[in-house]
Amino acid sequence: MREDLDQVFELFTEVIREPVFAQEKLDLAKTQAKGQIARRNDSPDGIASREFKKLIYGQHSPYARTTEYATLDNISRADLVKFYQQYFHPNHMILGVVGDFEPARMKSLIQARFGEWETNTEVATKSSTLPKVSQAKSNGIFFVNQPQLTQSNIFIGHLGGQFDSQDYPALDVLNGVLNGFGGRLFNEIRTRQGLAYSVYGVWSPRYDYPGIFISGGQTRSDATVQFVKAVKNEVKHIQKKPIDPEELAFAKESTLNSFVFNFQDPKQTLSRLMRYEYYGYPADFLFRYRRAVEATTVADVQRVARKYLQPDKFVTLVVGNQKEIKPPLTNLSAEVQSIDVTIPGLPKPQA
Repeated sequence: MREDLDQVFELFTEVIREPVFAQEKLDLAKTQAKGQIARRNDSPDGIASREFKKLIYGQHSPYARTTEYATLDNISRADLVKFYQQYFHPNHMILGVVGDFEPARMKSLIQARFGEWETNTEVATKSSTLPKVSQAKSNGIFFVNQPQLTQSNIFIGHLGGQFDSQDYPALDVLNGVLNGFGGRLFNEIRTRQGLAYSVYGVWSPRYDYPGIFISGGQTRSDATVQFVKAVKNEVKHIQKKPIDPEELAFAKESTLNSFVFNFQDPKQTLSRLMRYEYYGYPADFLFRYRRAVEATTVADVQRVARKYLQPDKFVTLVVGNQKEIKPPLTNLSAEVQSIDVTIPGLPKPQA
C-alpha cells in the first residue's frame, strides 16, 4: 500500500542487499523441492515435457536439467552465500517500479537505499556469451511406458530458434494457421479424423537460446500411430502447398487480436520492457513484430514452413500404455528406444 512504501521498501532493500539465508529456510526449500521430485511422474504430460527437453537439448543441458535428491543434498548454505556474492551486484540488476507513487519520492528512496551499493567490475567484464545449442537426438521414436494410462501423450518436434529472428513474425502466423479452432491440425486431426482430444503444433522461440518446434497432443492408445502419422503429414502438406488467402487472413487476425493482451496492465507492460532490456532487445520490439505480422504474405508462410520445419529431424516421444498401443510404435520405426523415468533415490514406502 502507498502508506507502507517506506517500511516495505526498506525491508525489500535489506533482503536484496543483506540476505540471511537462514538454515531452516534452506531446509524447508529442500523439503518442498523433494516433494516435487517425488510427484514428478504423476502427470503424463509432465513426464513428456521433461523427457522431450532432454531429447532435444541433451540430458545435461541447463535447458533440460532435472533436479534430483542427490542434487539437493549437495547444496549447502555456503553455496548460496557464494552464489550471492558472485552474482548479486547493482551493475548486474535492473530495478522496475510500477504503481501509485510520486516519481521524485521513489527516486529518492532508490538512491537512499541503493546509492552506496558498490558495483563489481570484475563480474561485469566477464563474458556473457552462452554456449551454442545443438539438437541432442537427430530424430527417432522414444517411449515411456505407463501401464496405468488409457491414452497416449505425444510430443513431436525439433530444435527451434529465437525471438530476434527476422522470420519470427511469419513463423507466428504459421502457428496461427496450424493451431486453434479453425486451424489445420484441429480441423484435420481432431474434427475430420477424430484422432485427438487435443492437438497442436507451435514454433516456440526463446530470447537468448533456441527454443523448440513442438507438436503433438493426446489421443486414444489404439490411435497413437495414426495420430503421429497425421501430424507429420500436416506439416509436410503445409510445406508443399501454399495456404489459402482466407487461412492467412484468419491467422493474422488471431495473432493481431492477441496483441492487446500484452498490455493489459502497467505491471505487465513494465515487465515486458525490462525483459527486452535484459536480453538486449529494442524497446519497440513488440511493435516491430506487429508491423511484420501485418506484412506477412502467403508466400512468407510457405517459405518459413519449408525453411524451418524439418520432418526428417523430428524426435517423437510417446508416454502411454505399451500393451494398448496397437498397432505398435514399431510401425513408425524399426527401433523404438525406451526411456526409464525411475526417480533415483526415491525413498521406499514404509511397510
